[in-house]
Amino acid sequence: MAIKIGANPIIWSNDDLRSLGATTSLDTCLREARLAGIEGMEMGHKFPTSAPELKKALAPHNMAFISGWWSTNLLVHDEAAEIKAISARLELLKEMGCKVCIVCETSNSIQGAFDTPLSQRPVLDDAGWTLLTTRMTRLGDHIAEHGIDLVYHHHMGTVVQSRQDIARFMDETGPSVKLLLDTGHALWGGSDPAELARTYRTRIKHIHAKDLRPFKRAQADVYEWSFLRAVLSGVFTVPGDGGIDYRRIFAELPDYDGWVVIEAEQDPQCANPLVYVRMGRNYLVDVLGGDARLQSPFTLNQ
Repeated sequence: MAIKIGANPIIWSNDDLRSLGATTSLDTCLREARLAGIEGMEMGHKFPTSAPELKKALAPHNMAFISGWWSTNLLVHDEAAEIKAISARLELLKEMGCKVCIVCETSNSIQGAFDTPLSQRPVLDDAGWTLLTTRMTRLGDHIAEHGIDLVYHHHMGTVVQSRQDIARFMDETGPSVKLLLDTGHALWGGSDPAELARTYRTRIKHIHAKDLRPFKRAQADVYEWSFLRAVLSGVFTVPGDGGIDYRRIFAELPDYDGWVVIEAEQDPQCANPLVYVRMGRNYLVDVLGGDARLQSPFTLNQ
């Protein structure tokens, strides 16, 4: 089992709510990630979008580039338009040596609507499912031709949120469409992450490791919070700090070969990113039984 532990920059600077971590520089994000023992980073809105500039930013920190989120709009336009839109991103992924392209259908998502409760998230009818899965499969086929796997990110507030959504999506898409297992979104959406791992182990090609605080999740459900309001309340945290048992999950993925990316959409003013990402990494190292040695702590301005 070859697993590398990465991180997503939303721990430092949030993409959906950019006031969180707005003043944190990219250099600070990368420097602290390396201090915590992180080996690679996903894309964030402060990252350069050209390969030369991205390599220049990552090189001083000895940091790999993993991939980045791409919002598809396949319920609005066909796969030909999506292929054209995503072409520059695919070139970047190829130049950076990435193995996966992270996508999520967001054409009617409410994840960025601060006052819209999750109970009002979009739900597809049969025609909508056929449209989405057919077009997503064709997009997956195209991305596979570039030597990259399309990994689909199920997400709160979108059309693929619940266990039933995930099942239908996976059943109706072709083999070129893989699954990104996001542990926090899985549990909150009503799935058992370990069961998802067992059921789709041959199609899981990427993992987002975020944890869920049970009390905050209950508040979000009872008080009809939006996704962003729940995030601000602290519903998500890093692995080992919430209610998810990662040992059960990885026991179902004995042959997983890829990145495990730590995420936690939190307010960095309340949850120090360096403290939390190191805590999450230490926990995952313990779970995975790997090398637990981290860089010796030293002051951030050294």
